[in-house]
Amino acid sequence: MTCSKRENKMKNHILEKYPEKERSYLIPILQDVQEAYGYLPEEQLREIADYVGIPFVTVYGVATFYNQFRLNPLGKNIIRVCRGTACHVKNSANILTALETELGIKAGQTTRDKLFTLETVACIGACSIAPVVNINDEYFGRITVKEIPVILKRYKKEEELKNKVEQIASNE
Repeated sequence: MTCSKRENKMKNHILEKYPEKERSYLIPILQDVQEAYGYLPEEQLREIADYVGIPFVTVYGVATFYNQFRLNPLGKNIIRVCRGTACHVKNSANILTALETELGIKAGQTTRDKLFTLETVACIGACSIAPVVNINDEYFGRITVKEIPVILKRYKKEEELKNKVEQIASNE
């Protein structure tokens, strides 16, 4: 997959900030590229390897070692299921299973339509309302398995409405 000219300019602008063949800048470069693209595409990892002067496998190893880096794009809506102690005791495993079933993906994956990414987190920090699910900036406390289809449907409808508005705007 080739980048558009705009993406190439963005990428080149990122690399221009760093001296060539300086492996000590690898992590800051990876951080900047991820910020620009939303993840670390393989093509950019290969170009970073060439620019920094280290093997691709080393760059890939660094990108997969640190949790801050993503090799796949995130969905428009990030669903985080708390798996901390309080949520675990309140059956967050059932909530996770229900979300995986409803979305047709496993934790750590993104739906084909790129609408949802499902993640687990060690603790959201809202133990008093366990079990807790966070979608983007919204928290759902004391969530039950029955609520999941309703909540997801709301996000799907919001996306459909947004797409319709964009389509109408582009036709005018």
